[in-house]
Amino acid sequence: MRSPSVLRALPLVELGGLLLVALLCLVFHLRLPGRLPSEGDYRAVAERLKSEARPGDAVLLFPWWTERARLFLPPDVPVYGYLGSDKDDLSAHPRIWVLGQPDLPRSDEDGFLAAFLPERRAVGTPVHAGTLSLALYENGRYRPRRFTASDAIAKARVYLESPDGTRRDCPFDGQAHRCPGPNYLYVAPEWHELFYEPRRCLWMHAPGGQQRVVAEFDGIPGGVGLRLEGGIIWEHAHLKDAKLTPANLGVDDARSGARLLEVVVPPGVEGVQKAEVRLPEGEPRTVKVWVQSDNADRRQVCLDVFAVEPAVGVRG
Repeated sequence: MRSPSVLRALPLVELGGLLLVALLCLVFHLRLPGRLPSEGDYRAVAERLKSEARPGDAVLLFPWWTERARLFLPPDVPVYGYLGSDKDDLSAHPRIWVLGQPDLPRSDEDGFLAAFLPERRAVGTPVHAGTLSLALYENGRYRPRRFTASDAIAKARVYLESPDGTRRDCPFDGQAHRCPGPNYLYVAPEWHELFYEPRRCLWMHAPGGQQRVVAEFDGIPGGVGLRLEGGIIWEHAHLKDAKLTPANLGVDDARSGARLLEVVVPPGVEGVQKAEVRLPEGEPRTVKVWVQSDNADRRQVCLDVFAVEPAVGVRG
């Protein structure tokens, strides 16, 4: 049993602890402004990008949550920053500008570099503006694209297809291919989030049952990698209700009917799911990109299909 003197001292100990925490918080906030960039710092970085960025370049934020930079950077340079972006191949971009704030608390520069640097090579000397650093890297994970479905959707043929081969067309209205039935049955390029990652991809909601929504694309070249990437968007992906069914995403050869690619997304599986096959050399082909799920409820699929060259690797 504690003595009366100890019990009388406990409130003072608690008060001392609270004062210590308050003092540490005050010190943290007093020091924080010195670690944050000014608007002038951001503008200096933006001017550097305006003068030196090339078409195809991208900016990667470090740490990923330093979103304020987006307000100042040139609008024609894509900016990436989301949970996990340190590891992203960013394979659509031959060069990457890393806009860093390494002095921020918990920035973990060593962890960032361990994830980012493989197959990348620094180009030139980093520049500094206040607490900002801007460094350019050659991206050895870059894969030149020869076809992107989301860019070619206006020329696609879109329809609902039954197992017996009958089709119902989804006419293009200038923005989307709209199918008969519920208003979510359409195909169009949109921005959506797949497990924190913003993506411009094709909205292709499953119609339900054995029917599938199909987009046909002509002119897919031979001798390239055909790549399918997609998943369930937003909070719908993590749900595991017993009534939900897998979303099936696929790519078929339109002439032969052969299955080229398929991805199955069971309920509860989050993030971007990927599959790739190497197409043989030969004449351009037509492919059918499709989505099917027995139960259409909360099967909000967003996907894209690419024809890509091999990764360029690091030169020199």
